[in-house]
Amino acid sequence: MLAAAVAAGCAIDSRRAKAAATALYDPPRFGNVSLLHLSDCHAQLRPVYYREPSVNLGLGPAANRPPHLVGERLLRYFGVAPGTREAHALTHLDFARAAATYGRVGGFAHLATLVKRLKASRPGALLLDAGDTWQGSATALWTRGQDMVDAARALGVDVMTGHWEFTYGADRVREIVERELKGHVDFVAHNVKTLDFGDMVFPPYALREVNGVAVAVIGQAFPYTPIANPRDLVPEWTFGIQEANLQMVVDEARGRGARAVVLLSHNGTDVDVKLASRVRGLDAIMGGHTHDGLVRPLVVDNGGHRTLITNAGSSGKFLALLDLDVRGTGVAGYRYRLLPVFANLVPADAEMDALIARLRAPWEARLVEPLAVTEGLLYRRGNFSGTWDQLLVEALMTVKGAEVALSPGFRWGSTLLPGQTITLEDVMSQTAITYPQTTLTDMTGEALKRVLEDVGDNLFNPDPYYQQGGDMVRTGGLTYTCEPTARAGDRISDLRIGGKPISASHTYRVASWAPVSQEARAAGGEAMWDVVARYLRDRKTVRPLQPNVPVLRGIAGNAGLAR
Repeated sequence: MLAAAVAAGCAIDSRRAKAAATALYDPPRFGNVSLLHLSDCHAQLRPVYYREPSVNLGLGPAANRPPHLVGERLLRYFGVAPGTREAHALTHLDFARAAATYGRVGGFAHLATLVKRLKASRPGALLLDAGDTWQGSATALWTRGQDMVDAARALGVDVMTGHWEFTYGADRVREIVERELKGHVDFVAHNVKTLDFGDMVFPPYALREVNGVAVAVIGQAFPYTPIANPRDLVPEWTFGIQEANLQMVVDEARGRGARAVVLLSHNGTDVDVKLASRVRGLDAIMGGHTHDGLVRPLVVDNGGHRTLITNAGSSGKFLALLDLDVRGTGVAGYRYRLLPVFANLVPADAEMDALIARLRAPWEARLVEPLAVTEGLLYRRGNFSGTWDQLLVEALMTVKGAEVALSPGFRWGSTLLPGQTITLEDVMSQTAITYPQTTLTDMTGEALKRVLEDVGDNLFNPDPYYQQGGDMVRTGGLTYTCEPTARAGDRISDLRIGGKPISASHTYRVASWAPVSQEARAAGGEAMWDVVARYLRDRKTVRPLQPNVPVLRGIAGNAGLAR
């Protein structure tokens, strides 16, 4: 009787899962051009947990509107019912419990199934990748991106652009584009040129025919690559937003018969909004960089022409679908879906699963090394800090014997639930970059404040074109107050170490990592993953951590700050 009851229960659960998958992953067909879009997967081949931010502040015109909405405010804005599978995908709310219920997200084998499913119902559909694909995991780092190149080709990516891809160096990027992608994936970037003569390094766009419609996909690589990442990795290339050049490329594509023009962008959503208001003729900007899961497109009107702006989240968690109805005069209508990829609703594609197993096989024993067990939720994403960041700065201070630790405000990195074992692979998912060196330096209080002010201006400058990096630098041992709406140089105050105000002239011992300076990297500091792994091996258990976030002023009522 018990066995029969269990079997019946399993059958009911199976039927429910199938019904949920059908409702979610079989949207009605519309129009004659379909574009599938993913971004910022950061080399996550296997399904992961990924917590959305509880702090994602928008200022000025960007305040209290997407993408700067979190938690309940986001759900109310988009009309998503709390406590549902969709609410879990889009917010941080009750994350650990909901993740235990709804399971992991993403994974290329599950993405492959969904891509095939959507392409089968939409012949000719293009798969667009907005970049940050080749970086973010141990295997991507150890193979210099090769595992992700193989997986992306198998997934059926048609067109891509880049950002973290460039951190493998210009020679490696050229090698992949010219040998591995040629004839399979168009790597496009209108804004990457040679420093000497201003020649295009990559094709500016791809012109594809979809069901008899000419579609131009223009590439916009991350414009601030040489600022946010080491300049010497791409010493002979220039980047930038390059509005005027983009307008010329749009006009050229239209002149060649393109009836739909799409910008595949790694600018970030706020930059895309401004760009759409200044460049004519773009039907859609399908973006990345800021990891925003946009439930509906933002719509920008520019001289009577409508531009749709989308962003497809990160870590393989979402696949976006934009269906266009393109007529002789251009785009006449659209439908859009942001599809969360729940691994327990989308079965793994057998061929992709086998490929991933082969790609991981040489490294598997090393990847699964257990280091410690976490008693609390470990996550990264948020404007100021996360519990993974707290673990990193505590490891730096302890191992390096520093008073203060600084860690970059990277947005990528998966999440671990309470009770999970932290493996070396997990640590690498937070630290796997080509410049992982740790540093130990003496800095004055004045210099510490200047660092915080500079990074704060990159994040909170009222002009999106000056927002040139990730989130705020994470701090250990140092507390401060931040007023995001203040002018540059006046946002940071009341800096304290050990509860005591710092002195501008006093020198403090500061540990950090990921130096963009070639000189600092040449010093050969210990790799960050080795520091963290050593710290965890010594402890075995990680207590629940509280992120070191600043006291915030001037943002009362901001919908990008969870109550």
